[in-house]
Amino acid sequence: RELCVCEIVPLVNGEQSNISKHISLLEKYGLVFTRREGVRVLVRANPLVYEILEKVSQALKSLLEDQKKGLEEIERRL
Repeated sequence: RELCVCEIVPLVNGEQSNISKHISLLEKYGLVFTRREGVRVLVRANPLVYEILEKVSQALKSLLEDQKKGLEEIERRL
């Protein structure tokens, strides 16, 4: 969903100028999209970010499961 920068400010308890700078960087690297609606700047996350985060989450879960199995095997041998 889109949020106005003015809506993001209270969510992160920051200053609008600082948040705007961060949003500009996020936009520069393709992590968010922005559009103007009058004087308001609307921001939305790039859907690919969610896909990447999901894949990273799955990979970490798999890694943790493998480590757990390894620890259980070590514990069993002790």
